[in-house]
Amino acid sequence: MSSETAPLSVDVAVRQPDVAVVSVGGDLDVDTATELHYQLANQIAHGRRNLVLDLSAVPFMDSSGLNIILRTLQEARRIGGSVQVAAPTSAVRRILELTGVGLATPIRETVDEAMRGVADAVETAKRGRQDDEPAVDRTED
Repeated sequence: MSSETAPLSVDVAVRQPDVAVVSVGGDLDVDTATELHYQLANQIAHGRRNLVLDLSAVPFMDSSGLNIILRTLQEARRIGGSVQVAAPTSAVRRILELTGVGLATPIRETVDEAMRGVADAVETAKRGRQDDEPAVDRTED
């Protein structure tokens, strides 16, 4: 019997210039989290500040996986982006909810629902930037 962890699979689909769906497969643990972190950091470095993490094929996740999600969320928010978690398995959803990660980032039932969440987050960010702009007095003296 082998205790070796199956390799993590990470597939990226760029849906818009600043949006990527990152589909993860396999156990997300101390042995595989670095690979996911590399992939997510690469997406952010290439301007994709809004990420959807499709966790539908992740049967197990430990604190290393949680850490990667939270670090990516922090980095995305720093540059005006967002992270949406999509379709986690029941075991992974339970970990996300018990640890409060679900309070920090939305957990969506499907990738399509997460994409709508990204659109909403982008629109909210745009409105926020408009609200931050100083009012220009256009009245004539």
